[in-house]
Amino acid sequence: MALLNMKKFKILTIAFASLFLSSCLEKLPSNAIIDEDAIQTVSDAEQLMNGIYAAFKSGALYSGYLTLIPDIQADYVHAVEGFRNVYGRYWTWDFNSTDSEVVAVYNGLYTVIGRVNFLLDNMDNVEENLKSEEEFNKLYLYKGEAHFARALAYSELVKLYCKAYTEEIADKEDLGVVISTSYYNKALPKRATLRESYNQIISDLKVAEDNIQTDYYGSNYFTVAAIHGLRARVALYMQDWDTAIEYSSKVINNTTYTLANTKSMATSSQTTLDYMWTDDQAYEIMWKVGFTPTSYGGALGQVFLNYDFMSYTPDYIPSAWIANDAFEATDARYQSYFRRVRTGYPHGLTAIILWKYPGLSSFASQNILAVNQPKVFRLGEQYLIRAEAYCAKENPEYSKAAADITTLRKARYTNYPGSASVSANNWLTVIEQERVRELYMEGFRLHDLKRWGKGFERKAETSTVAPGNRLKINANNPRFVWPIPQHEIEAPGSMIVGNESN
Repeated sequence: MALLNMKKFKILTIAFASLFLSSCLEKLPSNAIIDEDAIQTVSDAEQLMNGIYAAFKSGALYSGYLTLIPDIQADYVHAVEGFRNVYGRYWTWDFNSTDSEVVAVYNGLYTVIGRVNFLLDNMDNVEENLKSEEEFNKLYLYKGEAHFARALAYSELVKLYCKAYTEEIADKEDLGVVISTSYYNKALPKRATLRESYNQIISDLKVAEDNIQTDYYGSNYFTVAAIHGLRARVALYMQDWDTAIEYSSKVINNTTYTLANTKSMATSSQTTLDYMWTDDQAYEIMWKVGFTPTSYGGALGQVFLNYDFMSYTPDYIPSAWIANDAFEATDARYQSYFRRVRTGYPHGLTAIILWKYPGLSSFASQNILAVNQPKVFRLGEQYLIRAEAYCAKENPEYSKAAADITTLRKARYTNYPGSASVSANNWLTVIEQERVRELYMEGFRLHDLKRWGKGFERKAETSTVAPGNRLKINANNPRFVWPIPQHEIEAPGSMIVGNESN
């Protein structure tokens, strides 16, 4: 029996390794060694599910490119003279379909999808061998988690590599993503429509909702609130305002979660708001990517700090309209997100730097700097989703939107005695400004501008890099939609059509 288990472990390891080595859309790689007995038990399924969670640790995803590049590409930061040119092509909008980051994000998300498909394709083998109700419950939890992981991966692919959803373009060919729901399917890869792509996400979320019942704050595992949160986010992107309100309300009304705030203390010296960013723990976190000092992904704070125990040489600093104008004096998010320092560059620039990802103190003691666990779903976002949906729906409810903005501000401000003012004339401005303050450098800005049909213009600032520091981008710039990696378009038998940015 021991030899059989070892054989199965090796087969699973080889099969999973093949998912990394193959083209991200190759359904059954030639180097995969798949034995019909490879996945037989709940323990085997658990091993595969752990591999799916591990894929989200990749520095190409939430702990790196997927979070940082869309915001760096937009109007949030300026490159500092002397910077290392990290993500420089995105900051100047001259990236292309062969750039490593474009490819890595795409491949990273399809790696998640491939792992999910491999697990789901082999679920029947495990079900035939179930021995107890406990095993049954575990298996169907893994099924729910796998479907959520696939929905999440597809939602990020749609957000970056597709146009913003509208009913006018929803059914046009080749505007969605390549949908694969089986590891063994050998159909030639072809892009679906936007509607088909979103429908796949919704279908996966329904299965996840049926099979996941767990809910606890700060979770490293998928929760009911995360499912509802993604469903609300997807509905917002689809302009399905009523569904966005329905699912964001499920999260907001879930008593497991409460907003981090300035009134309650997490430690003797830190509010729960500050603690959420220094130690990655808060009652409002619905799912975060779990790191340990021996198993972690990218360093979200690196390009903003570049700290070497002596000085800071940030590659990027917050744009002046963020650092000087975006936050009111009593908004405690400003103190949580930013610090003023004299940099270690020869030009001696003194600037506001981003402190939102300072790195976990428990990691820093082991010389692991600027590494924080990505908090992919937080309660704060849900208030913003619902407020926007209240305003954008056919019969707007501005007072309800104002109440949500007020609730968020009361948690985030040291003193917010009044209430937000939201009307037909100002609602989009209010929503945009609050999303900037709440979600700064969490990967939402590029898609927000895209779906609102807005461009931007950077203003030159001291000791920043020309000509990117005075870049003007129109709303119809094709690079709001990332190019499909060229190797996917040119793969033998591929029917994948590129984007305008290809």
